[in-house]
Amino acid sequence: MKQTNPFRFVTGVLCSTLVCLFFSGCVQTPRFRVVGYTIAGINVGSIQYDKLTHINYAFLTPNKDGTFAPIGNPAELREIVEKAHAVGVKVLLSVGGWGWNDEFEALASDPTSRTSFVSGLVDLIKEFKLDGADIDWEFPIQGKSSENFLVLIQELREALPNRLLTCAVGSQGSAAEGIPGSSFELVDFVNIMAYDGDGPIHSSYELAADAIQYWLGRGLPATKAVLGVPFYSRPIYSPYWKIVQKDPQAAYVDESKLLSTTINYNGIPTIKRKTELAFQQASGIMIWALNYDSADDTSLLNAINQTIQGSTRP
Repeated sequence: MKQTNPFRFVTGVLCSTLVCLFFSGCVQTPRFRVVGYTIAGINVGSIQYDKLTHINYAFLTPNKDGTFAPIGNPAELREIVEKAHAVGVKVLLSVGGWGWNDEFEALASDPTSRTSFVSGLVDLIKEFKLDGADIDWEFPIQGKSSENFLVLIQELREALPNRLLTCAVGSQGSAAEGIPGSSFELVDFVNIMAYDGDGPIHSSYELAADAIQYWLGRGLPATKAVLGVPFYSRPIYSPYWKIVQKDPQAAYVDESKLLSTTINYNGIPTIKRKTELAFQQASGIMIWALNYDSADDTSLLNAINQTIQGSTRP
């Protein structure tokens, strides 16, 4: 029996692989991201981990000196990390949120407080065995604030070379202009908050489409763009589960009545359309928040998953 030259065999396999990659379209498309924010107090056992790729635990509250308020329920966070990691889901600690702009402005402008912020966040990520951090500064503005945002992200990236680093941004306009384009290369992906818009329809399909195009036009790669969708209503802030509990048919429209007020939200058809949009033009979909989903066949996360399973990316 003629022996095979091992060097020739390995070389042949390598060449075949390269030909496949470059000429046969064999490069695997990265997994579509499904990023779910959770708020403290969620029923950890109710989370549909198998339908998610990332969980952002919200929120870690920053102080102006770069320190943090204690995590409200550390045992809950540890349990989420354990259950998520068991099925390959990444968990990030989300810092900030609505109402903490002044704290970010102060801590990011001072080298000492920035150092405290970065080192403290790194310590927490290690302590809770997290996969990274999500910065939710709502919102830096153009000028010095924008410059300080960039410096903060640069220092975090340097301190977290092997961890995920993401940020949440406004959909467009003044809430988005303060995010410098030079920060895009430093983060793994960007969560676009395409909700809470002006008018009675706070999170329309059109807003989602415009938001994606705005950020792509700013130079954000589609591979880093993640479209945010709401699991709640406006102008009355009601969780989706409560809306469909009152009327199960409300799951299939975007408008219903609550306390004699017309409320707007995203029902199953709109969530599916937005998921398809993100599937074709971006790299993922983000949810605010998992706590607000229903636990039956009206689940919006389930609708997202069904759409992903039935879609083909370009």
